[in-house]
Amino acid sequence: MAHDRPLRILHCFRSPIGGIFRHVRDLAEAHAEAGHQVGILCDSTTGGSYEDALFDEVRPFLALGIVRTPIHRTIGPSDIGALWRSYKQIRSLQPDVLHGHGAKGGVLARIIGSALRVNKYRVARLYSPHGGSLHYDRESLVGSAIFRMERLQERLTDALVFVCDFERQTYFAKVGRPAGRNELIHNGISDTEFAPIAARPDAVDFLYIGMMRDLKGPDLFVEGFAKAEALAGRPLSGLMIGDGPQQSQYEEMIARMGLGSRLGMLPAMKARDAFALARTVVIPSRAESMPYILLEALAAGKPVIASRVGGMPEVLGADSGALVDPANAKALAAVMAAAALDESWAARTMPDAERFRSGFSAAVMTRRVMQLYRELTEESLFAEARLRTT
Repeated sequence: MAHDRPLRILHCFRSPIGGIFRHVRDLAEAHAEAGHQVGILCDSTTGGSYEDALFDEVRPFLALGIVRTPIHRTIGPSDIGALWRSYKQIRSLQPDVLHGHGAKGGVLARIIGSALRVNKYRVARLYSPHGGSLHYDRESLVGSAIFRMERLQERLTDALVFVCDFERQTYFAKVGRPAGRNELIHNGISDTEFAPIAARPDAVDFLYIGMMRDLKGPDLFVEGFAKAEALAGRPLSGLMIGDGPQQSQYEEMIARMGLGSRLGMLPAMKARDAFALARTVVIPSRAESMPYILLEALAAGKPVIASRVGGMPEVLGADSGALVDPANAKALAAVMAAAALDESWAARTMPDAERFRSGFSAAVMTRRVMQLYRELTEESLFAEARLRTT
């Protein structure tokens, strides 16, 4: 039966770092273990040794391989070359499913999938925004142009997949309610990650882990840390772990504020290794969709302080005392000081562990995504059969 046959699934995205890469790796591993053939197409100019190690880990699950080609972050003439190179690679892989993640991945999956359809090749075309283009202001010139492009591409889309309700509602507000199919499937993490990680005896008070760029709020973490020390009336300790384009800027900021002896920096590492180095995780992002680091930290039993952005209130609770207004270092400092001084703070503010686990499981996520793939590919096969009989 068609329902039982293995699917050929190709994930397209630009940057092999952060949450999108994590999301794709989780889907790829689960679907490969279920007997499907999976591949990845992404940018060749992004990432370093840490990402190379992650590729090595997921490679055994990728029967369709890893295709890497230059895909620039900004829109420009180079996109034409990227489309043509990607089209030739994708055509040779003959996928049943093209799943685009992020704005550039969505363009590749939908335009190339539609080109294949013109050539009588049936392929399901899916798009997950993952924040990205949705962060733009609708009233700005760039934002207005991007949202018009998103709207135009809907006719090339078989299903939109949102990883949190915030992302879906933002899309509805900025792009418009899609005429076609859309699904809300929350990000989830594996059962093995739902295991507490104890803080080492020399653990610091606060940890920032993520991209070193202002969107994610490392500067707010540094400023909030300094203000929290003043509120606490004693020195605190912290770590910043990650890589990114503005790393030197934050190093200079730490030195300028005289925090070098109490606030250290380390290169990117696995989140669960980093969690042992600190007591509380801080996620001070200016904008987010559904960050994996929040799910990973809670699953590891770490208290979290986070900005009230993206899907974070969906996880922590809309009225959580762990949430602070975005881009507000003073508010962030107040909660950091409370977490450092009050031993009962975490017990009062963190979500119920069992409810969290039931809502953000990778098993549920991967099963629902596969169900969607099946439904769309069967619709494609039915349409193809109907065309042959007319």
